[in-house]
Amino acid sequence: MSKDNKSGGKSATDKSPKDTHYATLRRAHRDAKRERGEIPTPHPQKRKRGGDDWKPPALAADQVHLYGLHTVRAALENPERKNVRLSATQNALARLEIDAERLGIPVEIVPPQDIDKVLGPEAIHQGVMLETRPLPVRRLEALKDSPLLLVLDQVTDPHNVGAIMRSAVAFNAGAVITTQRHSPTESGVLAKSASGALELIPYIQITNLADALGELHRLGFFSIGLDSEGPAPIEGTFSGEKVALVLGSEGKGLRQKTRETVSALARLDMPGAIKSLNVSNAAAIAMYAARLHLKK
Repeated sequence: MSKDNKSGGKSATDKSPKDTHYATLRRAHRDAKRERGEIPTPHPQKRKRGGDDWKPPALAADQVHLYGLHTVRAALENPERKNVRLSATQNALARLEIDAERLGIPVEIVPPQDIDKVLGPEAIHQGVMLETRPLPVRRLEALKDSPLLLVLDQVTDPHNVGAIMRSAVAFNAGAVITTQRHSPTESGVLAKSASGALELIPYIQITNLADALGELHRLGFFSIGLDSEGPAPIEGTFSGEKVALVLGSEGKGLRQKTRETVSALARLDMPGAIKSLNVSNAAAIAMYAARLHLKK
């Protein structure tokens, strides 16, 4: 038998509409900060919902699954996206704040477990998944009027590439160019890490990086390869009105062929005890320096 609440107030289990409203606002605020990378996501082991025997379903070459509220909302707002189907919980659909009837694609109300079966137990999907097609392929020639480009030499971690894409959008770069091999393809993990940036900047995958750099040179770009042993600081290396920043992989850095192909090699001078940065941090600093040069 439970004790009566002699004070006449509400018990801990009673929730008024006002309480529920504030809980929803707090959750939305927390999710927004998590999407922007301002707070960490829960550790996978603490939120695992499935068994160890989960295997991803086979996807067709033109099939992409995007997930997360911010990521899916950005994809639905991108006119270049060809979407196929939206799956969401009732609560997540309300939080998307979209007119489902005007999307022009099937919208399915599903329990979160159905999305877990497709994305796996560790995907933080927030109750929403969008089946879509890859974005249209872009050509390097279309970038000739962009003053700043990012080129990645086999950066393999989709979380790093996603973070770089966010910074590239912030600094108004024209594209993120990467290799087809040893680089992440367009995927839910990449899109979630980019937090909407995948819909805002071209992500161009090329076959041969040296050939691509040669084409960029013909288009008037001065390419700078970031190297911790570069002969000069980056701020004194810029030249011209169009810059392509080239960054190497997380472990090996720039490949030898890339080092030989870029217009110049440069380093980020750091006065502290640590002389190397995560590639996404290095990209942001280099883009800031490039923008200072391009303003002159």
